Amino acid sequence: MLKRLTAWLLAMALLLTGVCSFAREEEMGYKSDFSEGLDEWYARSMGNASISVTEDKTLLTVGRTDNWHSPGRDFPLQPGTTYELSVEVRQTQKDEARFMISVAHTAGGTESYENLAFANAQKGEWTTLTGTYMAGPYDRFVLYVETSNAPDIDFEFRNFEMRGQMQESIETADIPALKEIYADLFDFGTAVTFRESTNRQMMNFYASQFNIMTPGNEMKPDSLLDVTTSKIKSIKDDTAVAVKFNSVVPLLEYAKNNGIKVHGHVLVWHNQTPEAFFHEHYNTSLPLVTREVMLARLDNYVREIMTYLDKKYPGVVVSWDVVNEAIDDNTGKLRDSMWLKVVGEDFVARAFEIARKHAPEGVDLYYNDYNTAIIGKQNGIYELVEELMAEGTIDGYGFQMHHDIKFPSVQQIEASVKRFADTGLKLRVSELDITIPENTEVYLKRQAEMYGEIMKILIDYADQMVAVQVWGVTDDLSWRASQYPLLFDGESQPKPAFWAVAEAG
Repeated sequence: MLKRLTAWLLAMALLLTGVCSFAREEEMGYKSDFSEGLDEWYARSMGNASISVTEDKTLLTVGRTDNWHSPGRDFPLQPGTTYELSVEVRQTQKDEARFMISVAHTAGGTESYENLAFANAQKGEWTTLTGTYMAGPYDRFVLYVETSNAPDIDFEFRNFEMRGQMQESIETADIPALKEIYADLFDFGTAVTFRESTNRQMMNFYASQFNIMTPGNEMKPDSLLDVTTSKIKSIKDDTAVAVKFNSVVPLLEYAKNNGIKVHGHVLVWHNQTPEAFFHEHYNTSLPLVTREVMLARLDNYVREIMTYLDKKYPGVVVSWDVVNEAIDDNTGKLRDSMWLKVVGEDFVARAFEIARKHAPEGVDLYYNDYNTAIIGKQNGIYELVEELMAEGTIDGYGFQMHHDIKFPSVQQIEASVKRFADTGLKLRVSELDITIPENTEVYLKRQAEMYGEIMKILIDYADQMVAVQVWGVTDDLSWRASQYPLLFDGESQPKPAFWAVAEAG
């Protein structure tokens, strides 16, 4: 009875805000009806695009000059609710045109976009697009219908429909909070993806356990670097850089509003960095830029990032991985990369110098790498860190502990932690997970034992250990999902590994 009453109240709330409710008690939504006009739809356009209702009660869009010119409508969507979307479209000017249902969502004054449904419409035929969308923690939602390959065609649509089902809250056993257990020792955190950051129930669950979060991909160069705008700016100044924060804003907003710290990952990396960043005018068909231009671009890139974050989210991002994985696994030397090729062997030092120049006071700068427990690579990392310490630009070292229950040994891990602790630097475990070959009681027990042993080592260095972060929360969402590496299972329930970590503290 309570569930039905709650659904009815939600439906009434949507009706009062201008969205028609369905008769089904547990659903809420909207279906287009143009019998009395445009029904609050409007033309999204910077030019001459316009919309009108036809005699057949369809919505016609004409005068388009760009793919995004489209009919749009504001909807008061509920964060955490999953919506089923559908619409019928028709065009008569191209043999085939690609259509999309998209959403423009706004958080903290920043608008970002997602494409939700796709279909190819043949000339003269009504074509149906269907998709789903889980509403994230945004202030405004605009749903619209656009094209991807036909910027100037007219088109009409009918039967735009949206059905929403409230997501059930995540329920876990009555368990202790890791962030509280370790509060007197160091921060305890996790990594969060864009999709997770837009799910309010999931984020509330994460926040109950963790007090620091790292975006999994959303602060890497391929997310933050705006290549298209940078290319335009480079016409006048080839050192110019434009950045965008669309995919990380949901995490930053949640963190700001809920007292969560954010660790930035990552400014300079050989991977997930657009190749265009290294070419003249951001064009991969042109030659590579000079060392001087590349360093100026990096300076502008870091400055733009730090300035934006300090202005919009002061105090939220408390630290950064400045350079990630620069040491080669086999040689212990700098790995072959575009950074090495274009800037030279001092690119790591210059990156830290630039980051130190632009980072707000109190923001810690880390070098981050994996396989620190393997002595050959460890030696190379140690030499690099020593060079950065000599320049006075590094605050700490980040251990990527992507381990397995069989390798490396606990003794190897302990030796590596001790070696870097002896430098006097701040330490953090940036990416912790431990894989097992099968999801069985025997392996789950061994996984728990290894988690517990690692935590005991880290506790011994609590005076230097700033944070420990698992790389994800539930096994099913891990990048190593088939090997069950995390503290919670796919049902968000604590595993033996969780209890081992809790008991170690």
